Amino acid sequence: NVSSCVFLDPGQMTDLLFTEKDLVTSLKDYIQAEENKLEQIKKWADRLDVLSAAAMQDPEGFLGHPVNAFKLMKRLNTEWAELENLVLKDMSDGFISNLTIQRQFFPNDEDQTGAAKALLRLQDTYQLDTNTISTGDLPGSSSLATLSSVLTVDDCYDLGRVAYSEADYYHTELWMAQALRQLDQGETSSAVDDVTVLDYLSYSVYQQGALERALEFTKRLLQLDPAHQRANGNLKYFEYQLAKQRKVEVNKREEPESRQKREMGGRSNDYLPERKKYEQLCRGEGIKMTPRRQSRLFCRYYDNNRHPRYVIGPVKQEDEWDRPLIVRFHSIVSDKEMDKVKELAKPRLRRATVHDPQTGKLTTAHYRVSKSAWLGAYEHPVVDQINQRIEDITGLDVSTAEDLQVANYGVGGQYEPHFDFGRKDEPDAFEELGTGNRIATWLLYMSDVQAGGATVFTDVGAAVLPKKGTAVFWYNLFPSGEGDYRTRHAACPVLVGNKWVSNKWIHERGQEFRRRCGLKETD
Repeated sequence: NVSSCVFLDPGQMTDLLFTEKDLVTSLKDYIQAEENKLEQIKKWADRLDVLSAAAMQDPEGFLGHPVNAFKLMKRLNTEWAELENLVLKDMSDGFISNLTIQRQFFPNDEDQTGAAKALLRLQDTYQLDTNTISTGDLPGSSSLATLSSVLTVDDCYDLGRVAYSEADYYHTELWMAQALRQLDQGETSSAVDDVTVLDYLSYSVYQQGALERALEFTKRLLQLDPAHQRANGNLKYFEYQLAKQRKVEVNKREEPESRQKREMGGRSNDYLPERKKYEQLCRGEGIKMTPRRQSRLFCRYYDNNRHPRYVIGPVKQEDEWDRPLIVRFHSIVSDKEMDKVKELAKPRLRRATVHDPQTGKLTTAHYRVSKSAWLGAYEHPVVDQINQRIEDITGLDVSTAEDLQVANYGVGGQYEPHFDFGRKDEPDAFEELGTGNRIATWLLYMSDVQAGGATVFTDVGAAVLPKKGTAVFWYNLFPSGEGDYRTRHAACPVLVGNKWVSNKWIHERGQEFRRRCGLKETD
């Protein structure tokens, strides 16, 4: 299961940040109250210390004075009781009460695991080494953010533990090794030691078939703790297995499955066949646009065949790709309009769903990690204005289109390769809508992203970067009504920042006289 907070929803995370700030203030108030209390006790103890020192020099003479006798009686009868009450007074009530109230909004174990998985996903997609992540020096991150974005030994150990719980020994090894490096460099931890880390390390590398390294880690562990029961047992087992392995012919060919697993970085075979291409495009690699093809892409002022609204003020249109044609419209919505759309969507953001090809119904999926909300044209004039603008610019009827979907991708948020249209093996994909297949997609970027978050088309090797206030548009279907499989695309994980988009899926019904059907795919 994917956590509801796995993608680190910026809205909720911002609220949590302010909650933590409030708790820190409350904690400081509690500390101040405790310090005031101790200061009162200290003054009382100092005063009595001086008094009793003087009295003990001549006890009979001291008590011979009636005032001293009276005050001794008073102190023992009332003042020590008052002091007892002061000592027993619990100054933490306010802080504990505040903490209890706020705790209901805290992330749970599932959320923490989800956040860890997001980090591991970013590590793979953008080929980041553990030290880069541990020091917080990520591409696109500000110097201010980097100052407080350091992972401790405990943090690295926790990431390794999350991977271990998923039987992901590849990432277990990487993060336990990072924890060990930081311990070797002198960092201290009250919860994690070298023996514990080495125990995980030896087992994780053994699970990946690296017997010699597993043996090395086990021997190092036993140097630190010779009585470690599991390590002693593993030592004998690893030595036995290594001896067996060395008897096998040196030139024996590696098993295909073992080789494939190693090439995939130890990751499992439920890995998408196109993941390598997807991750390359996310990093800006493998883009298939030659200089000659690039020279045929143009920017222009576009008025959609002299549409009345755009004859005087045409929009800026830029070719992003040629086959299939993907165009970007610049400065298509204002900051004020985007802010209103976000404001309307935020209270309703829920875990994003996808169409189940088997049932045709909406469901959550592990490969789509974002939150979304749907906005109808009737809800606010700005939504109606954006819908009308889409119709005017594309020339397509949006009355049968789906509502405007607003999606928020936080750190690690992604949508793996998919088609927007229903394929032939999904006849019921949009049956409940009754408006036919998705003929076209309009994708509006409502934020800039510091790093990551590109929209990539895995079949053709295209990558489109987020740019606030711009919208990209493409047709999912050929004029013949056949699906254009070149439009398979994905939303890359957000590495730094957060990504707001809104998309409009335009359907076939209502387009009969706006985009005429052709007999062939290319018509």
